[in-house]
Amino acid sequence: MSTLKLDIAANGIARLTLNRPDRHNAFDEAMIGDLTRTFTTLGANPAVRLVVLNGAGESFCAGGDLHWMQRAAQKTEVENEADAFALARMLHTLNACPKPVIGLIHGACFGGGVGLAAACDMVVAAPDARFGLTEVRLGLIPAAISPFVVAKIGASAARRYFLTGERFSAEEARRIGLVHEVKAGLDAAAAPLIDGLLASGPEALADAKALISDVSGRAVDEDLLRLTARRIAARRASDEGREGIAAFLEKRMPGWVR
Repeated sequence: MSTLKLDIAANGIARLTLNRPDRHNAFDEAMIGDLTRTFTTLGANPAVRLVVLNGAGESFCAGGDLHWMQRAAQKTEVENEADAFALARMLHTLNACPKPVIGLIHGACFGGGVGLAAACDMVVAAPDARFGLTEVRLGLIPAAISPFVVAKIGASAARRYFLTGERFSAEEARRIGLVHEVKAGLDAAAAPLIDGLLASGPEALADAKALISDVSGRAVDEDLLRLTARRIAARRASDEGREGIAAFLEKRMPGWVR
């Protein structure tokens, strides 16, 4: 069985499903490699407008497969570190994907699953979804996922949940910033987000996503002001920017709206 299922619709929506339901979609080296390659390919595919990430079966993702982690621990130090780096690189590939990524979370979302959710741009969770950064309960730490999770929930929440390993609800995940919305019927809840993304310029979405990363945490100084001025000037002069402005003034749909 493949670790992933991928369907790309004619309107450019790519639905990517974690497909190890018998393991609650816990990832191993095969799934990590498949996710890295798939998000690299989707990010470079001009026919793809956005990605919806979900999980098959009862859970979104229960984190790292314990059999995989046991195998990794038996490797040499160099091999073990390379194995861990593959996970970190996969999360970075998802986080930096130029296409918007919507995570739909149901059931268990533990450990590395929280890392996957944190790397998504928008996250909708079912009311009964359960979250946890449970690594310390196994004598481990959430190292590879930490840059993405801390960026979403902040150091204060991380100091609680990284250390206690306790499980928390979808509403708590929303409160700390990991989840944007908690609603029953995940596909219906995601529909307004998808509609908004399809109405927006594809190149502008990629640039806006990169802009967030480039300005986050930086001091507002002359260099940052000039960077932002260059970015908007380039957008205004781009074919897509010109088309968007012209479409608005002419009271018509821009060319990217199908």
